[in-house]
Amino acid sequence: MLKLIKSLSAAVLLSVVTLSGAQASGGGVDLKSVNWQHTGLFGTYDRAAAQRGLQVYQEVCAGCHGLNQVAFRTLQDLGFTEDEVKAIAKEYEFEGGPNDDGDMFDRAGKPFDKFPNPFANEKAARASNGGAFPPDLSLIVKARVGFEDYLYSLMTGYADTPEGFELTEGMSYNAYFPGHQIAMPAPISEEGVEYSDGTKATVDQMAKDVTVFLAWAAEPKLEQRKHMGLRVILFLLVMTGLFFAVKKKIWSDLH
Repeated sequence: MLKLIKSLSAAVLLSVVTLSGAQASGGGVDLKSVNWQHTGLFGTYDRAAAQRGLQVYQEVCAGCHGLNQVAFRTLQDLGFTEDEVKAIAKEYEFEGGPNDDGDMFDRAGKPFDKFPNPFANEKAARASNGGAFPPDLSLIVKARVGFEDYLYSLMTGYADTPEGFELTEGMSYNAYFPGHQIAMPAPISEEGVEYSDGTKATVDQMAKDVTVFLAWAAEPKLEQRKHMGLRVILFLLVMTGLFFAVKKKIWSDLH
């Protein structure tokens, strides 16, 4: 019982810290809240949204941000066929070799490869982005307090600089970024991509779609974990019932 109370107390404390951190991530501003399909006990990823999110990542984000913890082959979990995954991988170029002469060469990507970083190193990335270092997006949803809500709020939080606010040259105003000054210009704009499924590419839609994709990238085994958890709970319930029945039987004989 004492352990249970301690666990519940820790869970409550974590919730309070997370909520406070979520507000802090937005510079004291409450984050936008979205009812994400993949959250909750029975939540699953919206695969159509995740596939559109991949398109947003490739056409908008990949020029600055890497995704080097995600292998192309795992995209099959989002509903892509093996041939589609091979086609996506071939869009990227990797260094291969050495060949029989000992020379390195460029080759097309293969399913076992991971999304490459657009820059050779951190210095090259900073040189191309005015000194700012674009983070890798593989775990970005888990790495930011507020998780999906923070990322979505950030992408939709660009606005005109309020009167009286001193914005540093080269920075953009964002209502949800700490300090409200961010080196990254607004990454998405209306009709910034043309969705292959015909979905209207509004800023809100693209922000939600790429957030779902990056949530999957950060935790691709989420659904399996939930399914396992439900099976364990069901098993414990059945075993509890059996133990209770056995106990009742034993004590009835004693009486």
